[in-house]
Amino acid sequence: MTSTWVRLVLAISIDGRLAFPHGGKAELGGEGDRKVLEEALAWSDGTLCGGGTLRAHRNTCLIHNPSLISQRRLEGRSTQPIALVVSRKKNFYPEWPFFHQPIERWLICPKKKSEQLDHLSGFTRLIRIEKTWEKTLSNLSEMGLSRLALLGGGELISSLLNQDQVDELQLTLTPRLLGGNHTWIPHRINGLPQTLTNSNAWNLKTVQSLHNNELLLRYIRNRKRKTSDLDK
Repeated sequence: MTSTWVRLVLAISIDGRLAFPHGGKAELGGEGDRKVLEEALAWSDGTLCGGGTLRAHRNTCLIHNPSLISQRRLEGRSTQPIALVVSRKKNFYPEWPFFHQPIERWLICPKKKSEQLDHLSGFTRLIRIEKTWEKTLSNLSEMGLSRLALLGGGELISSLLNQDQVDELQLTLTPRLLGGNHTWIPHRINGLPQTLTNSNAWNLKTVQSLHNNELLLRYIRNRKRKTSDLDK
């Protein structure tokens, strides 16, 4: 197993939707969700998001809490985690807020695409997607990214789950029913590994009531790990 720990961080509706039926940008979480989101960002070395998510939002989440920023500085870390975008397409535009945020940006893409994108501005580093996510994450760990916050979207989440590479679920349930097809695991995904369907696949770590009727749930993947990983 890779030494990289992947924590999925999402705000979802009660019926498991990420967005409204018409799609587009959705900001489901409230004040309490924002707090636990920033705590997850402060914990992480980098964030993972899909190209489609970036195209919908055109920016990424930042830490604004001064205490969390100060703590990262005391630990000798950058004030913000590195933003890693996973994409097979290169239709990003420099005028997007993402390219003006105070962050380091890495692009993760297939080998052929990475060779074509050497000229792409706005990204500090281009990373090749290996044949498996385990290998890709292992490479990222060797680059110093051992804690990753997975922020979406559905396709990226599904690809990591399909290879059983998600170690933790941090889900904020928001008091909404949205309907539609934009679930956090897309309907077109034809099943997940049998190991993830078992009743003991995930251990409940935290249940926390947040503001405005939101509920935080944290689950840890039930497999052999170092004790220190569970305390991250």
